[in-house]
Amino acid sequence: MTLWLVRHGLPLVAAGVCYGTLDVAADPHSTRQAAQALADTLPQGLQVLFSPLQRCKQLALDLQGLRPDLLYKCESRLVEMDFGCHEGLRWDGIDPQAYDAWTADFWNHRFGGMESVADLMARVAALWREASGAAQDQVWITHAGVIRAASLLARGVRRIDVASQWPSAAPGFGQWLTVDAGAILTGRP
Repeated sequence: MTLWLVRHGLPLVAAGVCYGTLDVAADPHSTRQAAQALADTLPQGLQVLFSPLQRCKQLALDLQGLRPDLLYKCESRLVEMDFGCHEGLRWDGIDPQAYDAWTADFWNHRFGGMESVADLMARVAALWREASGAAQDQVWITHAGVIRAASLLARGVRRIDVASQWPSAAPGFGQWLTVDAGAILTGRP
């Protein structure tokens, strides 16, 4: 089963700002370009799941206008990691001790007080298990953190303990990658 992991268009937020669950819009032009590229590429009959944050909803709506044959569903488990009190701050303005605490316990620490990497991986793994059992390929319109989590799951990695194990690469804005989601995960990450 193929899973298309699509990143939203260019967000309308200043460079260097932490905007995990901050509900910012995406640039309409880059979103339309991404939707057109997807519309030209995606096969018939796919289910499209999208994050409820507006930068992903915009892409889903633009794609739906071009490809009404696909099945669309908003999926809350596709939201970006919640950085709590750090949302909306510049990354370089966050207290270095906050980063130290996160990297000292990368799996369990709730950076910003809201969500840990373990929490993110658990919700993405739950959706992954559902996708693995689906009869059709899926498209996830989502965020870099979710795509990174899914790319770990695609490699069979269910837990990481040090920050250096977290993937640094993610598709650019409005771009995607595909993974094989055929392997059903067992247990909890």
